[in-house]
Amino acid sequence: MIAEVQHKFPAKIVIAPDSFKESLSAVAVCEAIRRGFARVFPKTIYDLVPMADGGEGTVDAMVHATGGTYVTAQVRDPLGEPIEARYGLLGDRATAVIEMASASGLPLVPRHRRNPMITTTYGTGELIRSAMDYGARRIIVGIGGSATNDGGMGAVQALGASLLDGTGKPLGPGGGDMEDLRTIDLSTFDPRIQQTEFFVACDVDNPLTGPTGASHVYGPQKGADEAMVKTLDRNLKHYAQIIREQLHIDIEMTPGAGAAGGLGAGLLAFCGAKLESGSKLVAEAVGLESRLNGAQLCITGEGQLDRSSRYGKVCHHVATLANQHNVPAIALVGSVGPGAENTIPPLAAFFSIVNHPMDLSDAMSRAESLIEQAAEQLARAFKAWQR
Repeated sequence: MIAEVQHKFPAKIVIAPDSFKESLSAVAVCEAIRRGFARVFPKTIYDLVPMADGGEGTVDAMVHATGGTYVTAQVRDPLGEPIEARYGLLGDRATAVIEMASASGLPLVPRHRRNPMITTTYGTGELIRSAMDYGARRIIVGIGGSATNDGGMGAVQALGASLLDGTGKPLGPGGGDMEDLRTIDLSTFDPRIQQTEFFVACDVDNPLTGPTGASHVYGPQKGADEAMVKTLDRNLKHYAQIIREQLHIDIEMTPGAGAAGGLGAGLLAFCGAKLESGSKLVAEAVGLESRLNGAQLCITGEGQLDRSSRYGKVCHHVATLANQHNVPAIALVGSVGPGAENTIPPLAAFFSIVNHPMDLSDAMSRAESLIEQAAEQLARAFKAWQR
């Protein structure tokens, strides 16, 4: 009887979690869940689909899930110094996925040198150019964790756009020189941009300027004092005005334009990018919907499940897709925060992997074994229910 049950249920499980930030990659979370379940259901087919929301781990998740490859390029870091950064080419060889933080991220700048008046997204533009050199004509840019507030000016300069002051001189790096912008010259802009689709993986809806814009909300964590924040916000407003006048595109109040210090706005204005949910973009790129076909169960997960999880986070999006295919979705999570109950539905249930009192650092260091143990207990509950 047990052998028969084991064969019949579950025949296929899709495992599609996010990473557990600062603890385990999505790939490692997938493997831990599989190991736990396989102790109880060794004959089940496990389809591992590491997920991400456009931030940390997006490249790794998408490369792994599509059988892609990594490409390393030498680019400029936020201070203009040489650095090696990595991006992914997906299995279709036509799609590239870039985490802007790998070239323009805050951790790349020592705390005492953080200054968004001078930090630049130039290196992100160089990664985009490299991806087009490799033949990518669909580029997904995850824009979390930036050190910049330049409106994406550096990135488009790296792609050949000339942003000039009143004397015809190119603007310097960072958000400080933006007030001098007078002319946008696209005569030397990379022509491949027109043949390339750009998607910005974004999970915030901040506009470019104003009290909820890039400078006021995110500037201080990048090193801006109160006076800098006001200057940067004023400069971005001027930048948006010049774009409106010369490119005939109004990006100032577009939700998400303020992400990554305005990189979202720059890619929208100069590259025709679409700003979309990171979880949605990743799910589409890895073919999650088709992989849910024929599954009896979907297991997802993330570091913390709370009320914010309903707004673009991995667990909620995965569970929503699973429900559309009549597949129950269960989340294994590091911790359960206020409002987590609002994720049911689309989640059928959620469980914390923490099985006894422990502090955060202990839980993070033991995450792999805790996930494996929680997955095994979940599998045993299924087996008992089936019997």
